[in-house]
Amino acid sequence: PEPRSSPNRPQMVSPVSKDATEDLRKAAGALEAQALVKQDLLPADQAQVLNEMAKYQVPQRSGDIVMIQSEHTGAIDVLSADLESADLLGDHRKVSPPLMAPPCIWTFAKVKEFKSKLGKEKNSRLVVKRGEVVTIRVPTHPEGKRVCWEFATDDYDIGFGVYFDWTPVTSTDITVQVSDSSDDEDEEEEEEEEIEEPVPAGDVERGSRSSLRGRYGEVMPVYRRDSHRDVQAGSHDYPGEGIYLLKFDNSYSLLRNKTLYFHIY
Repeated sequence: PEPRSSPNRPQMVSPVSKDATEDLRKAAGALEAQALVKQDLLPADQAQVLNEMAKYQVPQRSGDIVMIQSEHTGAIDVLSADLESADLLGDHRKVSPPLMAPPCIWTFAKVKEFKSKLGKEKNSRLVVKRGEVVTIRVPTHPEGKRVCWEFATDDYDIGFGVYFDWTPVTSTDITVQVSDSSDDEDEEEEEEEEIEEPVPAGDVERGSRSSLRGRYGEVMPVYRRDSHRDVQAGSHDYPGEGIYLLKFDNSYSLLRNKTLYFHIY
């Protein structure tokens, strides 16, 4: 009989080698023997020998296939031995990070006063050049409970989003990373993490096209904010130990640099 796919498993078939074809014939013969015993057409002792032979597994090589029979329905899945690395044959799948609680966000209108105050402070003003993405990395602090941010820009809007990196904190220093685009960030993160998990899309003109890796949680996706009209503010309670990634994204702008005033605490 032709192998049937289980309703609970996807059926995936790879090119079958000669050895794999022989294994299929043996397994099919064992199933046929079971059916014949039920119909009293084959002696029970002979069927038992065939069933015992079918239990032995041959070493699997590249190109071989694996047959998995359901104990409940008797249906058979045919899988390639090459798919073992894809966690389809019993390996535990890597667990995605937990969902993030939503942030608390608000705006206030005193843009001029805010920019005037921060313009006098050190490390509170920077220029995000056209096509650039600035990521401010803010580790969780052992004496803190949440991260807070406030920012505004001159004349034009800017993309902004918040993510959380579930990684042990080795330093409480806040650092700034500048990249030419979110694609460059992807290349740097690929060297550290192999798992990929796409970030849900924001608006059509959002800056970030990044596919942040599986260890990252999304607090707030990147959208363009009217930071030139109102001060954009927000906070987020710590979900645990890790590093917040506050992304100021100007990669969608081909002509204009954005002057950013920010306060993170």
